Amino acid sequence: MRAQNGDQSFVHRCRVYYEDTDAGGIVYYVNYLKFMERARTERLRELGFAQSTLAGEDLLFVVHSSEARYHSPARLDDELLVSAQVIELNRVSLRFKQQVRRATDATLLCEGQFLVACVRTDSLKPRAIPETLRAAFAAVSGAGKQSEQEI
Repeated sequence: MRAQNGDQSFVHRCRVYYEDTDAGGIVYYVNYLKFMERARTERLRELGFAQSTLAGEDLLFVVHSSEARYHSPARLDDELLVSAQVIELNRVSLRFKQQVRRATDATLLCEGQFLVACVRTDSLKPRAIPETLRAAFAAVSGAGKQSEQEI
């Protein structure tokens, strides 16, 4: 399913700590991926699904592919706003569009897309996203047409 433009935004707030920065005092590029991972996890939690509980139900979400574009650096003590919007919902995968913005001025720092697959915890083989979870994501993203593209 493709999400409609009426997506209910989700934003996770976080702070840049010393450990997130490189020798130049700016956020090391790979840490943006960590910020976005946390936002996806918090999006699940906001919908009522904790990753620890899902793992007990033989379900994990793993990143299948990622794409990131860096626009401007974040620095120590910056407060960040990290969005996590589902733009595609398939039988065994979700595609997230994410942005990292500086809270003080809304400057776009980094954006990306992540294809996240649902797999079994024991075998890491693809499995269908449970209907309750699909329904929760569909409710906040707006249901559209079925996508022909699966992982």
